[in-house]
Amino acid sequence: MQLEIAPSSYVSQAYLLAAMLTAMASHAQRALLFFPFRRYLHTRIRNRPLLPLTSRANSFIPQLPHSRLSRTLSSQALHEASYPPRSILIVNKLRTDPVIGAIDELLNHVAKTYPGVKVFSEDRPDIPFGTQVWRPGPHAEKIDLVVTLGGDGTILHAASLFSLGAVPPVLSFSMGTLGFLLPFHIDDFVKGLEAVFQGKATILDRMRLSCTFYDKDRKKIGFGDDEWQVMNEIALHRGSSPHLNTIDIYVDGQHLTEAVSDGVIVSTPTGSTAYSLSAGGPIVHPSLSAVVLVPICPRSLSFRPLVFPSSSSVTLRIGDRSRAAAGVSMDGRVSHVLNPGESVTVQASPYPVPCINRSSISDYGDEQPGEEGVGPGKEDDWVRDINNLLQYNATFRSKALLRYSGKT
Repeated sequence: MQLEIAPSSYVSQAYLLAAMLTAMASHAQRALLFFPFRRYLHTRIRNRPLLPLTSRANSFIPQLPHSRLSRTLSSQALHEASYPPRSILIVNKLRTDPVIGAIDELLNHVAKTYPGVKVFSEDRPDIPFGTQVWRPGPHAEKIDLVVTLGGDGTILHAASLFSLGAVPPVLSFSMGTLGFLLPFHIDDFVKGLEAVFQGKATILDRMRLSCTFYDKDRKKIGFGDDEWQVMNEIALHRGSSPHLNTIDIYVDGQHLTEAVSDGVIVSTPTGSTAYSLSAGGPIVHPSLSAVVLVPICPRSLSFRPLVFPSSSSVTLRIGDRSRAAAGVSMDGRVSHVLNPGESVTVQASPYPVPCINRSSISDYGDEQPGEEGVGPGKEDDWVRDINNLLQYNATFRSKALLRYSGKT
């Protein structure tokens, strides 16, 4: 049986063959055009010079093994601090009996193990015995290491003492308070100091925000020396007023939006687990350099939090139509009130807070086989902290399993 093909089928096949030939020719032409550019791009990437290792990583002491050096973040304060430390500033919370005992043990250990090291304390009535008075300012005594005993608020206070320049490395000890900024327990102060004085300390630079205030005529408003940099966040809020704030938000000079809300928060990655988190902001890893913008109870449901690069400059201006002035809170401290027409410009500070990691007192490769996660002192403690402290995405079932398995 012979199959006959209608003339219309010949036409369809001809059109199909012509389309295939056209596509093949077009593809071949694009390949020929792209090939020289691909060779050029490959040559540029292959011949691109790499940065020297010393410019990509730094540490508390230059002579570190490469394995630890590669995991150490650079800090401007490390270039100004002496090694080994010759001066220590102790910053502590209210001197209760446990704090007094911990300070006495720490001072005795420093005097016996590291003789010749000067120990300073803030100018306050309960200055520990055996320490010298230290006052912040441009002519203050040089500090090579800050040791804090308390909670997260103690670290924020210690950072505020260095508003005019670089912050020395901060070694923080917890006094029974849970927080994201407390890598060491007070029982580990011997190991922590040993890691610093032996040059084994690893540093995490926690960025700060620099805040500049302006009046209606864009003239700078003077403030105290200890209020122009924040480690957590700066918040504009309506305070005791029953009316919402009207705040114009500018990013790099461009008008972003008019916020009608209870206020606005500009946060660092470190502060993303503080007030910003309570207002619905995102959780940002502290090793990132970013500026987080979070509205406080906005009138518009489409006003969502935003994350900008650290190179961005955010200006918050109280609108002329705002029915209420805005209170300014910086790291939990009430500092000023902005009236309609006044503004504040927030940008990344050139002086971060170099915090010594918990990994400084651990030996790499000491993980126990068969255990989930990592052992104490590893650099991904942040992941463990958001699970243990925030109970991140913890369901009722997982909480029950942790309870019955004896894990906390």
